[in-house]
Amino acid sequence: MPPAGHENAGYRRLFDRDGLTFGAGFPLTGANRSTPDIESELRLAEHAERVGFDGLWARDVPTYWPKFGDAGQTFDTWPWLSHVAARTDDVALGTSSIVLTLRHPIHVAKSAATVDRLSDGRLVLGVASGDRDPEYPAFGVDREERGRAFRERFEAVRTVWREDFPTVEGEWGSLEGDLEVVPEPTTETIPLLPTGNARQSREWIAEHGDGWLFYHLPERTLEEYLVEWRESAGEKPFAIAVRVEFADDPTADAEPLHLGFRAGVEWFRDYFRRLEEYGLDHAIIGFENEDREAALSTFADEIMATL
Repeated sequence: MPPAGHENAGYRRLFDRDGLTFGAGFPLTGANRSTPDIESELRLAEHAERVGFDGLWARDVPTYWPKFGDAGQTFDTWPWLSHVAARTDDVALGTSSIVLTLRHPIHVAKSAATVDRLSDGRLVLGVASGDRDPEYPAFGVDREERGRAFRERFEAVRTVWREDFPTVEGEWGSLEGDLEVVPEPTTETIPLLPTGNARQSREWIAEHGDGWLFYHLPERTLEEYLVEWRESAGEKPFAIAVRVEFADDPTADAEPLHLGFRAGVEWFRDYFRRLEEYGLDHAIIGFENEDREAALSTFADEIMATL
């Protein structure tokens, strides 16, 4: 059977095999309030690919809001992933996630297809409705209408990729069949993974998304989500993000971090084995240890290699 129209090289790298795969989230150096050192980030990206991570994920944070306390990886997503593509070979390149409500869908379609082409089809798009209140007036978007805006822009991006000289309209504007957006992506459509609830019903996400990207969840809640997701979405993949800090003692029990844990290697090994048994498809790891290269290697050797 030929691959579905969204199954580009990046999607296949993340989801084509049985079991849990892993990605690493930028900024790999941990500098998320200031500009990270570019060469250090790229060196760590190369190292992550070399030790076996399947994905490298960049966030989309249009502006820095000090109250939120996090500027992502600082650099704009599209040129950054193009830069990473030039320094890597096969690893999937993901967004976690493009704030679709704050981006014009024609710009998203063109920029994403460009990165997809430059990377030989390695781009996978997490897409979100946003979570930083001051950004909506900054972009002239009605915060209360962001659920509808997300749906309209989601469908517009898909239509632009799938159709020649498309006819589509929404609150963002309209295309009336006399313009085409180029380049085309490497597949019919770049895979789109709604992130969190994106102000949508689970049924809508299951029907329209090519998977579901979620935040860290308590283990029992995650298990319940996965059961319900399989009932509504079949075999479409489910991915989460988890923060990881290795304790010096490999036998140390878990201590909660924001959206993750500090624990010994043995605890993490058992934890991710359980998540794999629940049916989780991919985990994006945000490392908290000071020595990020060592943390990447430890995770690959002590956890990924044992699953």
